[in-house]
Amino acid sequence: MRNFFTALLGACFLIMTNSANADSGPTLLLDTTKGQVEIRMLPDLAPNHVARITELATSGFYDGVIFHRVIPGFMAQTGDPDGTGMGGSGQKLDAEFSDYEYKLGTVGMARAMNPNSGDSQFFICFDGCGHLTGQYTVWGQVERGMENIYNITPGEPPAKPDQIISAKIVD
Repeated sequence: MRNFFTALLGACFLIMTNSANADSGPTLLLDTTKGQVEIRMLPDLAPNHVARITELATSGFYDGVIFHRVIPGFMAQTGDPDGTGMGGSGQKLDAEFSDYEYKLGTVGMARAMNPNSGDSQFFICFDGCGHLTGQYTVWGQVERGMENIYNITPGEPPAKPDQIISAKIVD
């Protein structure tokens, strides 16, 4: 009887886990020069940022944009149409800070010194991003393709930067 309840409990946990993942939000699919990257968006944490990233991706804003700042052991940053780290879409977003811990594959919104200056630039953490928790808006988590992010050419900017070929939202 005990094995039956253990199996039943395990099946319920599996169903609940899959349901929770399905409701977490849409996926941002990046086709990069290093391969595909799937980012699960987190609208419960940052609804305005997810909405803006969705709008930008749907409009083709990120297509052809380079990874302009890639620091091994830290993160890869993209989203600046000028490729300088100074550009954006022209629409600033108020911060949506949370206690979601920055870890491998966490996606956050880049910003200037003003917490409410996030625009279109974002970064994907390699390691060593924990100190950013609660100070930069988290809006996504890489689910697949992190090996492709690791292969992005490093530099600030890289001599031959990799780029987002296309970005699209998939459910």
